[in-house]
Amino acid sequence: MKQHFTSYFSFSKKELNGILVLFIVVTMILVFPFCYRLFDEPKIYDLTQFSREIALFKASAIARNENYASQKVKTEKIHRKPLYFEFDPNKASSSEWNKLGLSTRQIKIIGNYLAKGGKFFRKEDLKKIYSITEQQYGGLEPYIKISLPDNKFFNDRKLPVVSGKQILREIAVVELNAADSVMLDQLRGIGPAFASRIIRYRNKLGGFYDKEQLKEVYGMDSLRYSQLKNQITADMSSIKKLNANTATFDELRNHPYLTFKQINAIIQYRKQHGNYSSAADLKKVLIMNEEIIRKIEPYLSF
Repeated sequence: MKQHFTSYFSFSKKELNGILVLFIVVTMILVFPFCYRLFDEPKIYDLTQFSREIALFKASAIARNENYASQKVKTEKIHRKPLYFEFDPNKASSSEWNKLGLSTRQIKIIGNYLAKGGKFFRKEDLKKIYSITEQQYGGLEPYIKISLPDNKFFNDRKLPVVSGKQILREIAVVELNAADSVMLDQLRGIGPAFASRIIRYRNKLGGFYDKEQLKEVYGMDSLRYSQLKNQITADMSSIKKLNANTATFDELRNHPYLTFKQINAIIQYRKQHGNYSSAADLKKVLIMNEEIIRKIEPYLSF
């Protein structure tokens, strides 16, 4: 056994020399990187010139930006220098507003106001446009010439002076549930697009039982409502009602005051417990709160 084991570790002189050479080569390969680091001196680069060029480039970029900003301000000031002439704010084009000294942002705000159905009925209405300063309005005011059709709905227009007194036109009251788009278009602050929006919302509701419901129409802000609230009424008798005990899901789904979950709960409760006798029974539907019941009650019959 011992002889068999030692036979694996017995080498001739030639084999031992080969092993020694291989050991020396491997050792040199392993040691070479460490020796190279010890004797190789790192190169030192002079970055002074490069840093100087970077600093010059940054300085020139800042100078160009400042010069561009100053030139832009000068251009805007020259461009916005007012060139006054008579104009109608309801019809003035963007180029005309620009000549009158308004900025691009101010022109855009006026354009959005008119696009949403707004109108200027008096000179003072221009002051209500956001970002129009008192100084700008003071320069524009003498040149504002508003031309509106002679219509009874424009109640804030004044008649000629009679016997030293100024007579105001009689206020024309519009009933919201009977008015068509033409009648609504004549109201202060309501244009054709907004009139159509009011009618679409009225059809979804089934009619207005309170004129303050007009505030729920998209785009109706408190300022616009305050301008026309004295010109409108709501006749509750003309509201279209739905029978709470027979109305289907499809008949109730279009009403803006009810969600799909609430409609489903109303129908399921009706199937399980029988017909509703009054709006008070709706309180038994867990998903219905008093505010929703108050709002929906005028549109339901029992």
